[in-house]
Amino acid sequence: MNRRSFITLLGGAAAGPLVARAQRGGKVYRIGILEPIPAARNAANLEALRKGLRDFGFFEGRNLIIEYRSADGRAERFPDLASELVGLNVDLILTRGTPATTAVQKATGTIPVVMMTMGGPGAIVASFARPAGNMTGVITFSTELTAKRVEVLKELVPSLTRVALLHNMGNLAVPAEWEETKAAARSLGLEAELLDVRSESDLSRAFELVVRQRIDGLVVGADGLTQMYQQKIVEWVARNRVPAVFPAREFVEAGGLIAYAVNYSDLYFQLAAFVEKIFNGAKPGDLPVQQPTKFELVINLRTANVLGLEVPPTLLARADKVIE
Repeated sequence: MNRRSFITLLGGAAAGPLVARAQRGGKVYRIGILEPIPAARNAANLEALRKGLRDFGFFEGRNLIIEYRSADGRAERFPDLASELVGLNVDLILTRGTPATTAVQKATGTIPVVMMTMGGPGAIVASFARPAGNMTGVITFSTELTAKRVEVLKELVPSLTRVALLHNMGNLAVPAEWEETKAAARSLGLEAELLDVRSESDLSRAFELVVRQRIDGLVVGADGLTQMYQQKIVEWVARNRVPAVFPAREFVEAGGLIAYAVNYSDLYFQLAAFVEKIFNGAKPGDLPVQQPTKFELVINLRTANVLGLEVPPTLLARADKVIE
């Protein structure tokens, strides 16, 4: 979905009037952002958000202040960080991930919240069509894409027999992904293992299990912990020659093998439309939760060559980006 159709879907008007309304009265808006990783690690997505906000007339240093808070991969920090943002009397809070969103949900029932989360209907909001309360946003289809990642990995590695899901089961949205992983593995004649990681030390133990149990393929889930230790995961699987499929293009750009995911920068760009509508009087609970429309398959041919894998032409033809 392009920007124009997305704005129309939200009931937006032409760009000129939107900018004028955004700047009306000289108000300076304060947005809180609660994320699992530091801003420097999230630069491309934040730039997409800022571009969307600028399109609607919101400029940092002029009429917009952004308060960014990162849990640095430690989900237990989210409640305190959420309370901190609420204490700053921000006008709106943006969140990424189910743990961050649930923390803000508990911290405030009045400040508008625009979320980007993997939880389905009932996990965070009552329904996508009418989320109600002070929350709306976009979903990332993490659960729905899990089975596809297993299929892609099998297509790339036909000899695959045992696949493991590396994920944080402390994240309320993750058990559903594990069920999807098991179902997809069964359909492909694979054995499935769970590597539950909730801290950096858990990663080392998980890596030992991969070797001990002769797991020959890894599905890496999208969680603050895996995002925070992205480079450590990418380097370990490369060093131990374990083919892995990742939940975002950033992992592949860092040297990972392959990713199948939503286009996160596009989702961040879409968040700006929610911000504009809310700052101009819309109630978050009246704005339907949006589903992603852009998905991307990213392949790192250099890594495939190092692993001795020949990427099937059919997979290459479907790729949105190939790193050579």
